Amino acid sequence: MREIIDISQEVFSCGVYPGDPSPERRQLMSTDSGDVCNLTAFSMCAHNGTHIDAPFHFLSGGKTVDELGLEPFVGECFAARHEGEVSADDAADIMKKARAAGASGRILIAGRAVVTAEAARVFAEAGVLLLGNESQTVGPEDAPMEVHLILLGAGTVLLEGIVLTDVTEGRYFLSAAPLTLGGCDGAPCRAYLIKQD
Repeated sequence: MREIIDISQEVFSCGVYPGDPSPERRQLMSTDSGDVCNLTAFSMCAHNGTHIDAPFHFLSGGKTVDELGLEPFVGECFAARHEGEVSADDAADIMKKARAAGASGRILIAGRAVVTAEAARVFAEAGVLLLGNESQTVGPEDAPMEVHLILLGAGTVLLEGIVLTDVTEGRYFLSAAPLTLGGCDGAPCRAYLIKQD
């Protein structure tokens, strides 16, 4: 038996990084008003809610969303739980558990965790394809640049703003494919986990 766990935020009530515009919805047509159908338009920042960061987000010559391919976003992953700053030792411990579970290519961190630069180097050196967290940014909210440069510079894409409240530590199958936004530095996605018994 398998369980599908939605780890995405709802878009119009989602978390927004300080200073970014919030998603907005406009009703263009409505059957209640006599229109033939309901039709919605919306606008949002590429980094609202559950989203991915492409290297181009911080690196001028980095890959954009449409240049990444799907491999980092789809496959076995390891979900770890952590509160507070993730140190280099914490990151090494997470990688040890992920390797033992056979899912070291994609790492998700549940909890109010902040990835430090030292931890980012451990993940980058381990060749992690994707690093995900519950915050709207990996690393300190008031100074995210160093952590982003380390990870994105190593080719590790980021999955930010996921919801792992009810996810226990362990191995899962992840699908977090972003929208194909040509030339963009990030994109929203519908992320979910599959747990196999």
